[in-house]
Amino acid sequence: MNRYPAWKYAIIVVALLMAALYTLPNFFGEAPAVQVSSTKSTTKVDSTTMARVEQALKDAGIKADAITLEGSSVKARFGDTDTQLKAKDAVERALSPDPTDTAYVVALNLLSRSPAWLTSLHAFPMYLGLDLRGGVHFMLQVDMQAALTKRAESQAGDLRLSMREKNIRHSGISRNGQAIEIRFRDSETLASAKALIQDQFQDLQTVDVPEGSEYKLTATIKPEAARRVQDQALKQNMVTLHNRINELGVAEPVIQQQGKDRIVVQLPGVQDTAKAKDILGRTATLEMRLVEDGAEARAAENNTGPVPFGSERFLERNGQAVIVKKQVILTGESLTDAQPGFDSQNQQPKVDLTVDAKGGRIMRDTSRENIKKRMAILLFEKGKGEVLTAPVIQSELGNRFQISGSMSVTEANDLALLLRAGSLAAPMEIIEERTIGPTLGADNISKGFHSVSWGFVVIVSFMAVYYMLFGLFSGLALAVNLLLLVAVLSMLQATLTLPGMAAMALALGMAIDSNVLINERVREELRNGASPQAAIHTGYERAWTTILDSNISTLIAGLALLAFGSGPVRGFAVVHCIGILTSMFSAVFFSRGLVNLWYGRQKKLKTVSIGTVWKPAASGTVAK
Repeated sequence: MNRYPAWKYAIIVVALLMAALYTLPNFFGEAPAVQVSSTKSTTKVDSTTMARVEQALKDAGIKADAITLEGSSVKARFGDTDTQLKAKDAVERALSPDPTDTAYVVALNLLSRSPAWLTSLHAFPMYLGLDLRGGVHFMLQVDMQAALTKRAESQAGDLRLSMREKNIRHSGISRNGQAIEIRFRDSETLASAKALIQDQFQDLQTVDVPEGSEYKLTATIKPEAARRVQDQALKQNMVTLHNRINELGVAEPVIQQQGKDRIVVQLPGVQDTAKAKDILGRTATLEMRLVEDGAEARAAENNTGPVPFGSERFLERNGQAVIVKKQVILTGESLTDAQPGFDSQNQQPKVDLTVDAKGGRIMRDTSRENIKKRMAILLFEKGKGEVLTAPVIQSELGNRFQISGSMSVTEANDLALLLRAGSLAAPMEIIEERTIGPTLGADNISKGFHSVSWGFVVIVSFMAVYYMLFGLFSGLALAVNLLLLVAVLSMLQATLTLPGMAAMALALGMAIDSNVLINERVREELRNGASPQAAIHTGYERAWTTILDSNISTLIAGLALLAFGSGPVRGFAVVHCIGILTSMFSAVFFSRGLVNLWYGRQKKLKTVSIGTVWKPAASGTVAK
């Protein structure tokens, strides 16, 4: 009646071993570290890079606890944060002597001290939130002047298109900084252009002056419009950062505006901060322009002549120069999707792009008018432009087209991520980076740990006194529940915050509630005169329905918090929901396994140790 088959005990043993294995990394702690990764596909991080890091630390008189080459990055561990900061400066000076053209990302990190055999089994510690462990802090400076310049460039292109549609002839449109300069041959055309700007471009203010035999109209962005552009740029950059961090899988990031042109980013629980820093610092902006194919352009490509007026010189990845026109046909703002893939013809990595309706119309018109001409697709990162590809337009293009060329699979994935997450409205620069401590103080971990520990001790003590041996079984089941909860959080790489620790303490109380129901059910059967074996069997069977109903209703509330909550509320809900599921396993399945193991093989069982069982009659007690 009260016997488990061998396969059920095997499940219990396997679950305990797995839980112990995945809980173990949380006890080793973390070490401050410096991580070196590559920013360019042509720069490889290998044993030579590790040797350079070792030499840089040796020259600076800094001793590392360990230096390892893991995947595509070098990681050096240190004993304290002061040594970590000194090491970061020394490695940066050695690997990147020119700050404007860096081939490596040197970032601060916190690495687990778990032994290699645990890491090889993919057993990692669970993440801790900013209120428990801290993380990496970035201060980003937004280049507002670049945002205004970009806006002026966009307005200049729209002006050129509108004047062509209205048949307003001009002698040339050029941009001088944040001002748009337009020249006309007569005053009537000038008046028509001013009326057009006043009607369709309310963000621009104009000033016209005679210039020789012509008239020059200068359009600038109004002050109130400039402030609006700056505010929009800051908000768009924050949204883009959110999207990029979400694609990186960072849990519960903090992204806040500070002042008028700065953004604070705090990343708790990150493991590859070098990758996060690289993605955050990159200002990937896509532009499409026509290639200048004249004789002067070919001379400029070969460095035998100047760059023609109205054009710029950029390099392809193979080092070949390309002369492209300054006029931007399309920008990354028109993109709606970007997905990596492989070209069906040559099996080379590519990125498939999809643009919105307006961008599709522009691409159709431009491609129709420039058949057999080249169009360059440029990627601007950190203020530097690079030609990804410059194919010949073979036919009319639409809303979908692709980028292909000399790029690796990793580059294609990163490029698609950056473009899909959204382009930055203005370039940003990381002006401060540091490892931050717990937001609410280092004693939060200690207090949270003590609250869970003392709650566990008090509950187990009470259960042992009130339910005797059954109370000890309940205490062991509670310990297994805590072990399973930490193991699942570690396996899921969930972020544990201070509210999460509160949910963990609450899970203990809820888990023991199931055992109280079971023990009282067994007592009730004993009071009704059932034999001990029958009382144990009936008590567990009848208590299961009540336990299931109560846990499902509580789980629904937890799922609602998980679906509609955010920040600390979401962290509480995650631990709360997992705790309910683990408690149902430990309180019912595991505790019954212990009871069956202890009492199940006793055929002539007369009493059970479940405390005092009071009978309603005057005959006294049944068992102690």
